Amino acid sequence: MDDTDRPPAPAFQDVFYSAADGLRLHARDYGRDNRDALPVVCLAGLTRNARDFHPLALHLSQEARTPRRVVAFDCRGRGGSQHDRDWRNYDVRVETADILAGLTALGIERAGFIGTSRGGMIVMALAAMRPGVLAAVVLNDVGPVIDGVGLAHIRSYLQRAPKPNSFAEAVAIQRAASGEAFCALDEADWERLARALYRDENGRPVADFDPALTKTITSLDLSQPLPTLWPQFLGLAKVPVLAIRGANSTLLSAETLAAMQRHHPALETITVEGQGHAPLLETGDLPQRIAAFFERADKHRR
Repeated sequence: MDDTDRPPAPAFQDVFYSAADGLRLHARDYGRDNRDALPVVCLAGLTRNARDFHPLALHLSQEARTPRRVVAFDCRGRGGSQHDRDWRNYDVRVETADILAGLTALGIERAGFIGTSRGGMIVMALAAMRPGVLAAVVLNDVGPVIDGVGLAHIRSYLQRAPKPNSFAEAVAIQRAASGEAFCALDEADWERLARALYRDENGRPVADFDPALTKTITSLDLSQPLPTLWPQFLGLAKVPVLAIRGANSTLLSAETLAAMQRHHPALETITVEGQGHAPLLETGDLPQRIAAFFERADKHRR
């Protein structure tokens, strides 16, 4: 068999490791042999999973000018990670400890991080718990102040989300729920989003997270101001940070983004027109701009 007859190498390797409490957790490891550049760790939103980052991970690990290793984690209760019997363990502090265990298992001492929504909260928690692991950070539609209106919208959707019988139905449900905020997306974007949100069980889409996760948000009293994460964000003061905001976001306000810039003068920002919470990082020129940000971080650490 010559090289032209060989099947293509898989884009990623599935990795499983144990949390401190023994829960079996999963990650996707892309470009494992790319050792010359800063590795990148991707952390998804509350009910999301590693598939959210697949197109971006392919770009960063294979297509960018500087290919790098990319690891996309499934937090407990999401994707390929085991569900927790106690929903109270779906907690940012527990999930941060899980990520640290995963970094140890994968031999990653320092990395760039991309955190979408809840994933960004974990990144800010890392700034307090293990700041040395953070070489550069991309915060996708999340900051130290979480807008209660956006959180109420997420809670309302999770409580009443219908169960689709086909992926075409799943796409229609997502468009009906978020089409106004995500007016820039095309049909391929919506299809890709649905395939990331739902796992395929014999052609039927099933939401790929533990339903008990919804208790973490339904248990919140949104009539009261939410705690802020300013001390954790200020822990990123010496770290290169790129903050991405959907122009139609109801979770990260333009005012909070401006305050982040005042507290972190070197902060880079991108506002994504025609998208809400949270922008799809594989759309438009975002993959190229994120890759360029990490290339600058590579030079910064030398």
